[in-house]
Amino acid sequence: MAEDVINNLGKMKLTAKEEEVIAISNEGRQEEIESCTLSLIGNFLTCKPFNKKAAQSMLRRAWGLEDGLQIIEVGTNLFQFKIDLEFEFERVLKGGPWTFDNQVLMLHKWQSGMTAKIVQFDLASLWVQIWGAPFDMACPKVAE
Repeated sequence: MAEDVINNLGKMKLTAKEEEVIAISNEGRQEEIESCTLSLIGNFLTCKPFNKKAAQSMLRRAWGLEDGLQIIEVGTNLFQFKIDLEFEFERVLKGGPWTFDNQVLMLHKWQSGMTAKIVQFDLASLWVQIWGAPFDMACPKVAE
């Protein structure tokens, strides 16, 4: 059955009218790019279902951005966080790691041309505690 469909699709030909190139307007694109420049793409590192509304509400409170944050679900377990102010954007990006329900939120800066299918999350921020370390070793330089 599947082979028949594939064969039939291979035999299809476009008419001259159907081959017409459709021009896509750039009108409004610059405004959309500007609205995305302070965006983070986020993915919760989990396979289990979670309460998305609760996660969004918790992030708004944790980031202190009740009004200055727009959250858009752009894929399966994938979110775009549009932040109004550059100062807040940097604070959120550098202030992690962020978690919800013991699941890490991986963040990636938005880039022009990025789609939900090609965004890659290959780094995660983690906090590490070392109990009982000598006082002279309790500094960031030694930890690195």
